[in-house]
Amino acid sequence: MHLNSRLLFKKYAKSLFTTGMRVLEIGPDRNPSTFQKIVGVGRTEWETVDICPREALTYVARDEYHFPVADESYDIVLSGNVIEHVRKVWLWVGELARICKKGGHIVTINPVSWPYHEAPVDCWRIYPDGMKALYEEAGVQMEFAKHESLSSSGFMLPVTFVKEALKPILRKGSPMFGPVIDAIAIGVKI
Repeated sequence: MHLNSRLLFKKYAKSLFTTGMRVLEIGPDRNPSTFQKIVGVGRTEWETVDICPREALTYVARDEYHFPVADESYDIVLSGNVIEHVRKVWLWVGELARICKKGGHIVTINPVSWPYHEAPVDCWRIYPDGMKALYEEAGVQMEFAKHESLSSSGFMLPVTFVKEALKPILRKGSPMFGPVIDAIAIGVKI
């Protein structure tokens, strides 16, 4: 997970996580995840789900639209750097809303200026207005959304502006390509 995503999470979302709440993180980067370490391991009941089976996941989903989780199970449903890899984001956000408790929060962080990166697909760059539309469709009220770069070290130009020959030289942290911009959206299930 790149620095700007961590900084956005710390600045805008960390305060939502209080002791004892149930959290489900979709697509954690490791165990414990980067976000869980920021919040503080052991402060919350932190569970995880992914479509790729691996060690230490709480759940393995058959696909990105059906999590083996009961309705309204979590106080916070969190996803960082995942939505760009979901083909039908409108269905996926609906699944996040299904498993979030009424009055609970959904937090998504996604790249806006990050280069194309398959895992196994790379489909979207979603700005706050797009997240608001997705949240509203799923019965989630947008509480906060912003896209920005908080990192002075992560710079790059979106690959769409770079010829195929230059793709191999793109490096995280290279100051010649422009700021890394991510979007964070925080919504409340109504």
